[in-house]
Amino acid sequence: MKSLKITDKHKDYLYPIITFISLLILWQVIVEVRDIPQYILPTPIDILKVFIEDYQSLFDNTMVTLYETVLGFSLALALALAIGVLMDFLPIVRKCLYPILLVSQTIPTITIAPLLIIWFGFGTLPKILMVSLTCFFPILVSFVDGLENIDKDYLNLFKTMKSSKINTFMHLKLPMSMDKLFSGVKISATYMVVAATVAEWLGGTEGLGVYMVRAKSAYALDKVFASTIIVVIFSLIFVGLSQIAKKMIIRHK
Repeated sequence: MKSLKITDKHKDYLYPIITFISLLILWQVIVEVRDIPQYILPTPIDILKVFIEDYQSLFDNTMVTLYETVLGFSLALALALAIGVLMDFLPIVRKCLYPILLVSQTIPTITIAPLLIIWFGFGTLPKILMVSLTCFFPILVSFVDGLENIDKDYLNLFKTMKSSKINTFMHLKLPMSMDKLFSGVKISATYMVVAATVAEWLGGTEGLGVYMVRAKSAYALDKVFASTIIVVIFSLIFVGLSQIAKKMIIRHK
């Protein structure tokens, strides 16, 4: 019975892998049979060659994008936690800020990036801020939602024990809001690399976004695909890291 469960689990991974490989083979065959030019649609082998032949350039630009991504996400997480705690302790802050933050999310981030570049130049700062703006709101909303949806019976229990607001927060609200917080972190992890790349695309001197723009201008679509694959891979890695962090911190889950 145990071996059957393991087999079923392996099949869950095997089916999408086989499907993905089949699609790659089909892609390769169609491009070669139809003799489609590389500047219109490169083959998977052409894209693979980019990782080998242009490795150094890809690596250097990827490191720049990752630097902007990690710093931007860290800033967003720190601000979201600080403002979330402030909103919990001071309801007036929540009443003042929360509606403004909600309205701010209706502004497309694609329109903010050029402004950040005009205000802060073509360096790494506007890209870091772009990532922060993208990641901040999902984390904050999830955290605040977790703090506000604590079971009232638990809150009443802490009140009868005459627990201080700080103790109630540290021993009840914060631990029980972790699940919601990590939901926001997971959502942000999905978009953080993309946000940095988009900011680089709109204006910059280095990074995967700049690499994509230059490759696109030269009709080197194999390089565009290669850099896109890197963005996807690191997005998945960051989502996976958020899941690992969640399991480590919320041990009972």
